[in-house]
Amino acid sequence: MTEKNPQRTKPYLLLNIWGVLLALKALLLIGYHSTDFDVHRNWLAITHNLPVAQWYLEKTSQWTLDYPPLFAYYECFLLYLVPKLVRDDGALAIVEKGLYSLPTVFFQRLSVVLSEVVLFLALQWYVSSAKLNQAATRAFVVALSLVLSPGLLIIDHIHFQYNGVLYGFLVLMINCARLEKFLWCGFWFSVLLCFKHIYLYLAPAVFVYLLRAYCLNLSYDRKKSFAHNVVRLVRWRNLFKLGSVVIAVFTVAFGPFVYYHVIPEMLERLFPFSRGLTHAYWAPNVWALYSFLDRVLIQIYKRVPLSRIPLQRILQFDPALLNNKKLLLSTTRGIVGDIEFLVLPTITPQLTFLLTLFYQVMALIPLFLQPTFERFIGALTLCGYASFLFGWHVHEKAVLIIIFPISFLVTRDKRLLSSFNLLAACGYVSLFPLIFTCEEWLIKVVFTLLWFIIFYFHFRKVVRVPSHLAQQSGYMVERVSNLYVLGLLPVVLFTSMIDLFQHKFEILRQLEFLKLMIYSVYCGFGVISSWNTFNWLYFVDETIWDPLS
Repeated sequence: MTEKNPQRTKPYLLLNIWGVLLALKALLLIGYHSTDFDVHRNWLAITHNLPVAQWYLEKTSQWTLDYPPLFAYYECFLLYLVPKLVRDDGALAIVEKGLYSLPTVFFQRLSVVLSEVVLFLALQWYVSSAKLNQAATRAFVVALSLVLSPGLLIIDHIHFQYNGVLYGFLVLMINCARLEKFLWCGFWFSVLLCFKHIYLYLAPAVFVYLLRAYCLNLSYDRKKSFAHNVVRLVRWRNLFKLGSVVIAVFTVAFGPFVYYHVIPEMLERLFPFSRGLTHAYWAPNVWALYSFLDRVLIQIYKRVPLSRIPLQRILQFDPALLNNKKLLLSTTRGIVGDIEFLVLPTITPQLTFLLTLFYQVMALIPLFLQPTFERFIGALTLCGYASFLFGWHVHEKAVLIIIFPISFLVTRDKRLLSSFNLLAACGYVSLFPLIFTCEEWLIKVVFTLLWFIIFYFHFRKVVRVPSHLAQQSGYMVERVSNLYVLGLLPVVLFTSMIDLFQHKFEILRQLEFLKLMIYSVYCGFGVISSWNTFNWLYFVDETIWDPLS
């Protein structure tokens, strides 16, 4: 689809939106915050009191430093901004459990708000770099959807984390790829990895894209010898420049820790495979449905005598496990992170790695053959999907690693809207149990509902509709997707009623994990469905991925 009557872009500014959001975030400064608040307070204390060599060795608190070095340097940078009032409040003391009051709360909350300027500047650059008016309009809608993301509001400004600055780096990387600034693309992604290693999920797509688009030359010159063409296969100068940039970033980040011989301790902190398959609160992925199926089979075994023989013979189920109260508690209430399965086979880290790798490699093959920006974002999205759906000990907050990349594709073709709407709705709603206080309930529910309604119609207004799809395609998929999204309303209402009445009814207190399981399972089906829809479009419908003329 070509642009008609191209015009120069009119200015779209995010400054007003930022001002409104600052006012909202100011109201949340003294609201609920999770244990992640004390995690980052403790990291401040570690970088303040200890030399670099001991940062990854200190373990007075259970909240040990387990992010890559650049984030530790970032915490160290924040020390220069800590006023005396906050220091006197005990914010920089290494203790088993933090003791702090409002000065520390205000400082850390404001540090999150101010650090999010990186995301605003990155998105403003993305909008401003659009060359045509229609493209700028679409870019502005995408930028607004990310700036106003309910996920960032819930995770960063209520629950407490620093995802805004990190996704700012991701947006910088994506826009550099769009503008074919390959060295800057490699630089920003290297910085991102050295801030938080969860973005390794996206690394295969970035590696293949930069390798294929910038470092390889697959054209064959018949006039030259075979040996000459083999030598020309690699653009050695480009490879050297890109490699130098990446190595320089990692040297700055990890160099001091290599010098002090603490890399093994650091890696043990960064990759704690001793944790279980699922978090105590299941992320809405394949393993949430697998865990739910195991619980269903337990109840079937107890209540349906005819099921016992096939379950014992086919799945090798040992009935004696039902007498282990400690094990049964962990499998039915979700209190322990390292959950074991009673009926279904145990899932190993090796299996999750192989499944993740398989689906990522499948997404990388079209990218290698067609290294365009559109294919790159598609592969980036599918790498995020694969890691979230099949990874080991995935947190529910990691759903943003899919939502952010796919947002840059959604205005490209109407057929992508159903997958995006389903992912965004289920992904954001799955974050609701992170905030369980009554005061913030209205904020998370109303803000997310308004976000979805506003951008559901705005994306439909600006999305491209190819001419051959003007009269058909996707009607049933879109209707089923919308009905599923509407089903989230009774889910939220029902789980809210459990919260409201659990202090009156003993049975509700005994089923404390019920509402978490409802969220995980319902949203898990939605996320998996959106992945299936996106897979179909990525692998089957080539017209979506052709560069626009």
